[in-house]
Amino acid sequence: MSTAPKKPPRASRPHMPGYGIPRSKDGLLPWTWAAKRLENAHTYWLATTRPNGQPHAMPVWCVWLEGRLFFSTGRRSRKARNLARDPRCSVGLTHGKDSVILEGKARRVRDAALARRVSSVYSKKYDSGIPAGEPVYGVEPQVAFGFTETGDFLRTATRWKFG
Repeated sequence: MSTAPKKPPRASRPHMPGYGIPRSKDGLLPWTWAAKRLENAHTYWLATTRPNGQPHAMPVWCVWLEGRLFFSTGRRSRKARNLARDPRCSVGLTHGKDSVILEGKARRVRDAALARRVSSVYSKKYDSGIPAGEPVYGVEPQVAFGFTETGDFLRTATRWKFG
């Protein structure tokens, strides 16, 4: 299982006025730090947008595979209906004192072989399978953020841009 995107993302500092984030690249977190947390976290928070513009956030179980974050949800769920209308989303996790947030687009997986690989990894991770017939989505990251409370928060705050 690959935990790295096809092309490594570019690391830089997030724009956080008032926090005193340094300009120096010294202390930026490596992408492998984020990928490890994306792979090992248990519960993730998926944020989508309702038709009226109101945010909708719900916990989901995910697997990190081939540079994307995959999850399943009921085809008639609010999440699925929101994503059908607008695939843009954010997914965040807290793993211990570390946080990773992805922003990207969630696309329904149509490739049966990929859906089987996702389901296999999901079953091993959660000791529970993806319900038969329910859609699987893959979030292709566009931007990600990493923050750690263990050490120097300001020095390690990192933004990764993909593509």
